[in-house]
Amino acid sequence: MGGEDFHGIRRHGGGWAGTVATVPHDALPPDPFSQDSDDPARALEALDDSGADDPLDDEERASLVADLTDLAVYQALLAPRGIRGIVVECPDCDEQHYHDWEMLRSSLQQLLDAGRMRPHEPAYQPDPAAYVSWDYCRGYADAVLAEDTGS
Repeated sequence: MGGEDFHGIRRHGGGWAGTVATVPHDALPPDPFSQDSDDPARALEALDDSGADDPLDDEERASLVADLTDLAVYQALLAPRGIRGIVVECPDCDEQHYHDWEMLRSSLQQLLDAGRMRPHEPAYQPDPAAYVSWDYCRGYADAVLAEDTGS
């Protein structure tokens, strides 16, 4: 078994011999600022204790599942018409945030799975005409369904 080569690491006996010791995949280096009382990252610790990691209750979970279902319908109806996603008025900054279909789906799924959404980059130079509100989506879907059922 000796002598086989894999990217410069020579196999000896039953295992691979190299210069790097086996390290668990989730091991992190020690924080060089862990004892620094002036470390500005300490202010971020307070944000982590905001209760954002509290588990979702049954009503919140059901609402997220319904939103994900609705989102799939809205995308199926509107993406072929050139609509790229949904625009949301942010209550924190009073600005419009543009979410592509896949990014919004990913964010909602993340909220469902982990109880919180990770920060993400905003859409780069979005065309406002290519995004519609959640209410527009709902109204459009209702109109299509009413037309299909003859109501």
